[in-house]
Amino acid sequence: MADKHLSTQFDSDLNAVSNRLMEMGGLVESQMRGAIEALSTFSAEASDRVITAEQKVNAMEVQIDRDLMSIIGRRQPTARDLRLLMAISRVTANLERTGDEAQKIARMVKSMIASGAARSLPSGELRLAVELASGLLRKSLDAFARLDTAMAVEILKEDDAIDLEFNGFIRKLVTYMMEDPRTISPSLDLLFVAKALERIGDHAKNVAESVIYIVEGTDVRHSSISEIESALS
Repeated sequence: MADKHLSTQFDSDLNAVSNRLMEMGGLVESQMRGAIEALSTFSAEASDRVITAEQKVNAMEVQIDRDLMSIIGRRQPTARDLRLLMAISRVTANLERTGDEAQKIARMVKSMIASGAARSLPSGELRLAVELASGLLRKSLDAFARLDTAMAVEILKEDDAIDLEFNGFIRKLVTYMMEDPRTISPSLDLLFVAKALERIGDHAKNVAESVIYIVEGTDVRHSSISEIESALS
């Protein structure tokens, strides 16, 4: 009976920290939506909301790390339970960095607004990259909640599409700056926005890799898609 009681407490601890992680994920998704709004409308108000939310994201990261250390110290988990806690730590770090990238987008938007060149910049060219990055973030959190390895593999594949969009946008942006050198400074802000979107895709990919680690016990970081699919089969 005592063992069952301890197990029930441990499950309760795991559920609590997992729920807190999903709450953090929801906040970061909200940040991402705000960053998209800021970029689409060149809204300083939307940018400020994203920047302000970063403090809460950082506080949640610190609290989750404390919770994890407490659980490990009190429960001394092994096998899959330990993998889950390690993966939660990784996912927490990636969510915090995603929030950083959303904040960076918001700050770049404010810089473009201040330059007076915001409306003349080819920000619309980033629309597909924005959709891909926000979609991957949402899918990665869904995959984590469901521990869905099939969805995780799809996320890993889709991350390549963001990289292609980023490379294509850089070529277009260089051409744009060559045609009108006066836009070089604000265009560099837009370049940083594009890079932030690429990194958000990378963080979603890292979350997907953590899902596979939890379920299969296999660390697939730095592995090719074919190697990952072979390991899962």
